[in-house]
Amino acid sequence: MKILVTGGAGFIGSNFIHYLLENHPTDQVINFDALTYAGNLASLADIQNDSRYHFVQGNISDPQAVAQVISTYQIDSVVNFAAESHVDRSILHPDAFVRSNFVGVSTLLDVVKQQRVNKFVQISTDEVYGSSRGHEQFNESAHLNPSSPYSATKAGADLLALSYYKTYGINVSITRSANNYGPFQFPEKLIPLMVTNGLRGKSLPVYGDGKNVRDWLHVFDNCRAIDAILRHGRPGGIYNIAAHNYEENIQIVAKIVKQLELPQSMIDYVSDRPANDQRYSIDDALIRNELGWQPTIDFDQGISQTVDWYVTHEKWWRPLLGAVHNR
Repeated sequence: MKILVTGGAGFIGSNFIHYLLENHPTDQVINFDALTYAGNLASLADIQNDSRYHFVQGNISDPQAVAQVISTYQIDSVVNFAAESHVDRSILHPDAFVRSNFVGVSTLLDVVKQQRVNKFVQISTDEVYGSSRGHEQFNESAHLNPSSPYSATKAGADLLALSYYKTYGINVSITRSANNYGPFQFPEKLIPLMVTNGLRGKSLPVYGDGKNVRDWLHVFDNCRAIDAILRHGRPGGIYNIAAHNYEENIQIVAKIVKQLELPQSMIDYVSDRPANDQRYSIDDALIRNELGWQPTIDFDQGISQTVDWYVTHEKWWRPLLGAVHNR
């Protein structure tokens, strides 16, 4: 299979490229990335000379660039990770999120239609459902209720992708995963921010009372799910991907403080961000029953290994600190 991975220099995209090359030796993978602040080719340095891998710099909002890369490499399938994804930045600069997360997806879909690409996978988020109440879990047919410009643009892109399936018969599938964690995550997200701040003796900023709950899914398990959807997902299908590891933000910070042997005094409660959803919780019975997927990585082991990864990979994250939006 010849796969175009858009946003492949980002966190989940770079992990997915590694997953493909390790598990599907006959695949050809083309990484198409604009290399914005969160795109980092250092995450792929170990495979840059692999004959099955190619990098092309370009923006998914540029129709000529998208058409050229799909035509040149005779792409069979597109997996779209390219997105602005940091909620804080979306509150400050929503226009950038509209351009990337909605206009960019529109451009990709148009070219996919014109060039008759076999499969398009849109990588979305559980945040499109909004905050859940109590132990409520959203399934794939739940009402969309996004709270931030980030989640609103992702929800809009989901609907646009589904319209291309219904109107033009494009083979589209959508993934909506829980919070991902693991190696190569840009150090403005919760876990790498806390680790890198702690290692540098800086305070650990926690929004509000730290009681916001997220479900934590290791990026490797998400890559396995995306790969299953790429190869076996139904046209027009939406798949929630969960781990059911529900933790308050402050509990995550406490695990990091303990592992790094940091003083509790480094935790700094800061003003909450606007419209900060209290809890995300999704029902992923569909992908488990239909595609036989389930997570494999134990959360306590996974987060411990992730913290260790940042401890031992300072050369990867240190150059990125100048671009971090540090709460």
